Amino acid sequence: MVRFTQDTVDYKTLKERAYNLRWAEVPEGVIPLTAADSDFPCAPEIVDAIVEYSKKGYFSYTPKLGFPEFRQSISNALKRRKGEEIDPDLILPLDSAARAMSVIARAFIQPGDEAVVCDPVDFLFKTTMEAAGAKIVLFPTKIVDGRIDFSDLESYITPKTKMFGLCNPHNPLGMCYPREDLDHILSLSEKYGFYIMNDEIWSDIVYYDAEFTSIYALGNERNSRTLSVFGFSKSFSIAGLRSGCAYCTDPENFEKLVEASEVMSTVGGIASLSQVAGQACLDKCYYWVDAFRAHIQQNRDYALERIAAMPGITCYKPQATFVLFPDVTGTGMNSEALTIRLEDEFKVRIVPGGDKFFGPGSEGHVRICLATSHEILEEGLNRLEAGLKKICSEKQ
Repeated sequence: MVRFTQDTVDYKTLKERAYNLRWAEVPEGVIPLTAADSDFPCAPEIVDAIVEYSKKGYFSYTPKLGFPEFRQSISNALKRRKGEEIDPDLILPLDSAARAMSVIARAFIQPGDEAVVCDPVDFLFKTTMEAAGAKIVLFPTKIVDGRIDFSDLESYITPKTKMFGLCNPHNPLGMCYPREDLDHILSLSEKYGFYIMNDEIWSDIVYYDAEFTSIYALGNERNSRTLSVFGFSKSFSIAGLRSGCAYCTDPENFEKLVEASEVMSTVGGIASLSQVAGQACLDKCYYWVDAFRAHIQQNRDYALERIAAMPGITCYKPQATFVLFPDVTGTGMNSEALTIRLEDEFKVRIVPGGDKFFGPGSEGHVRICLATSHEILEEGLNRLEAGLKKICSEKQ
C-alpha cells in the first residue's frame, strides 16, 4: 500500500538534500511550494535496484548509447503508457530531460535560425535553443475555452523558423493538447519544414478527469521531424539522479542526436546508476506513479477550493502536472515582489512568473507546487491566504 502522508515526509533529509528553491535553500520555518519536485521518497524498488547493482563494486564504463535493456524498457513504457511505437535503437539515454533538450537544440539549430517558443513555458526551451544560436520568437500562449489557443500560430512562422517547442502536457499551464491542435502544429511542421522539440516529461502526471494525447498518435511517418524528450524526475521523484532520454522515429535524425550528445567520445552520456534507477522506474514502479497521481489530484482539488476563497488571486483547473499557475494581478503587486513579501512576512515561498522562469507573458502569475503532503499544503495555503488578505486590505 503506497502512502503519501505527513509521516512519510522526512524533513531532516529534505533540509539536507532538497535544493533548487526547495527545503535546503529556504530559511528555517519557510514552507517551499516551489520547484516541481516531490517531498516524498521514491519507490523502494528504485533504491533496491541501485543497492543491488552496487554490491559487486564495479562501476565500469557503460555502452556509449546506453544499456540495451534500459533502451528496451523505455520503448516498452512509451508503448504501454502512451501508445508510442518507438524503436529502442532510436532512443538515446541521457543525463536528464534538460540535457536531452540541449542535445536536440544543438543537433538541429544553427546560428541565425529562428525558434518559436510558447510564452509562458518552462525556461529550458528558450535557454537551450538560444544557446544553440537561435533567435527566439515568443508565441503568446493563452487559454481560451479550456485549451491553449493555437489559431494564430502560423503568423509566427517565417522562412527562418527551424524549431517549435511543444511542451505536452504544458508546464506551467497544466494543459493537455487535444488531437486537433497537435494535428495543426504537425501540419505547420510539414508545410514549413521546421522541427518540433516535443517535451513529454509530464505525460505520466495527467489527472484522472483529463486525457493525454501524444503527437505520435498522428503517425510515426508524419513525425519524422519530431524530436522527443522524456525523463523520470517528475513521475518517479529521482531528479538528483539525472535520468532521461531523447528519441525520434527517423534514423538519420537519431544519428544527429548522437553526434550532438558527444556520447561516442564519452564526453556526454548517462551514469550507470541513473540507468539502473531509470529501468527500475519503468519496469516496476508505475504503481507508485498512479498512486502519487491520485494523491496529487486530491491536493489539486483542495488547493483550488481554497484559492477560490482568497482575495487577489484566481486559478483555472489544470489537467496535468503537479503545479498550479494562478493569476495574482488582483493583489496590485508584480509577481516577484509578491513572492518576496510572502516569503519574508508569511513564511511561504512560491515561484514568481516573469521572464526568468516562464517568459514575459507569465508576469502577474505565480506557480505553486502540489507535490507534498496534505498537511504541508494546508499550512502553506494558510500562510498564502493570510498574506493575500493583508496585502489586499492595504489596497483599500
